Amino acid sequence: MKKVLLLCSLLLLNFTFAQKSQDINFDKGKTFPLLEELKEYNINNPNLTVIDVNFNQTNNFSLFKDIDKTNIEENNFSSFVLIEQLNNLDHKTPFNLSHNPTLERYIRVFLKDRRESLSNLLDRAKYYFPLFEKHLDKYNLPLEIKYLAVVESALKPRSNSPSGAKGLWQFMYPTGKMYGLEVNSYVDERYNPIKSTEAACKYIESLYNTFQDWDLALAAYNSGPGNVRKAIRRSGGKRNYWEIRQYLPQETRGYIPAFYATYYVFEYARYHDINPKNTGITYFEIDTIHIKKQISFSDITEHIPIENNLLVQLNPQYKREVIPYSKYKKYALTLPKALIVNFIESESEIYNLKKVSNSSIIPLNPKNSYEVKQGDNLGRIAERFNISLQQLKTWNGLQTEYLIKGQHLVVTDKTIEINYQIRTITIP
Repeated sequence: MKKVLLLCSLLLLNFTFAQKSQDINFDKGKTFPLLEELKEYNINNPNLTVIDVNFNQTNNFSLFKDIDKTNIEENNFSSFVLIEQLNNLDHKTPFNLSHNPTLERYIRVFLKDRRESLSNLLDRAKYYFPLFEKHLDKYNLPLEIKYLAVVESALKPRSNSPSGAKGLWQFMYPTGKMYGLEVNSYVDERYNPIKSTEAACKYIESLYNTFQDWDLALAAYNSGPGNVRKAIRRSGGKRNYWEIRQYLPQETRGYIPAFYATYYVFEYARYHDINPKNTGITYFEIDTIHIKKQISFSDITEHIPIENNLLVQLNPQYKREVIPYSKYKKYALTLPKALIVNFIESESEIYNLKKVSNSSIIPLNPKNSYEVKQGDNLGRIAERFNISLQQLKTWNGLQTEYLIKGQHLVVTDKTIEINYQIRTITIP
């Protein structure tokens, strides 16, 4: 009798699934980046590859776009098999992973139309997942949360959303600052895989402590805790994601199904014949070294055998391809382990690039300097003070032409005082 009831229930689920194809909606303003093909990059290792050739691409293509418009063809993968597989996963996770028609539709669309992008994601996961798992374990969080970064950014550390969220974990500026991520003209730690993962763990831990439910914690990560509280109130106090789902923002209604579908397809990728395309560099093949002086990526590539493209991809947090130096904070350079020795052996030469013109650098003081204003550039400043561009760069030890509003530049090699009015007039 129980078997008959179970069979009837499963048939009813299939029928319900067929009736609710219009249930899935998305906020059209929200997008998720789609990974492109990886390509080989050789560096004393025929198997080492670039993490992503389109690493700096900011145009976002949705892995989860238009699911509600997709017609799903029948195949040999039955709902009965899926239910059994989901039950198997449910026994291994603190998340409430159970079958429902909405989740089944997401999974089937992923398997039907997103196979190539999923294959690329498996490649990138080899690099990022060990890093995520290390930090999730540190905070005693479920390791399955690593799949959240797939939904958020398609594992692209320089992913930018139209709303201003950035990085693997898509931190908005205020939330990033709240969790200790540095953002300035040289550094954006929302792009830093290690720092942003640490911040994401702290944030998710806080959300779980607030809601005491993993589904609601992840929904709050996407839409903010305020929207989840509103949905709970509008539902009459219910605290199950699927029961309050209709009261959440449209984007968040698709967020948890996308998370669970991603979890499923990663865990059962081989079953569905989805495999990585390339063997790229892994998290265990990299190491970091603290720098002792400000250096640019061009300084590094001049002395060790690494292409600038890979250097940028391993160090996405340095926005201007310059690693700043501060005696109050350590900044790290990430390299393949095989090149750490090369860097150490060439360290003096790399740092000496900054000493070429040290003998000509003039100490800064209030009498010989000019304060950079909005819209200034080196050429116009040099022209204003009747000096050459090379003199301006030499006296200030400048390697690039980047300027920051408020910084002071030496504009004379004489000991006379620069007229105050001249120094404070904004260059037109």
